[in-house]
Amino acid sequence: MNKSLLISWIAAIIATLGSLYFSEVMHFIPCTLCWYQRIFMYPLAVILGVAVYRNDKDIVKYVLPLSVIGVLISGYHTLLQKVPALQEFEMCSYGVPCSKDYINWLGFITIPLLAFIAFIIITVCMVILARRKM
Repeated sequence: MNKSLLISWIAAIIATLGSLYFSEVMHFIPCTLCWYQRIFMYPLAVILGVAVYRNDKDIVKYVLPLSVIGVLISGYHTLLQKVPALQEFEMCSYGVPCSKDYINWLGFITIPLLAFIAFIIITVCMVILARRKM
């Protein structure tokens, strides 16, 4: 079994279960950017699970685009929450504002930062997997 595949799958599972916990148990209403992040994370949990089961190292070409886009969205969302000047460019025009912090652990850990970390872990693991294939 490939460690890069396993680590990326575990990151996707934790991120998916974490987002479901925040919305279904803690009753945090996701903003627009949170939904976009979910759109890119949830399929990764399934795709990477199948790849781990099959030990499919060719999955990189399917996972990497999703994880890189996820990095960009969650990175922007994190900056939107932490840099007040960027709130002028907030795209959430109705419902929950994207700049709202539901959690703020240790003064800097927010839900978008957690998603950003998961997407980074998955992206790095996929880059490692791609380089090993060469």
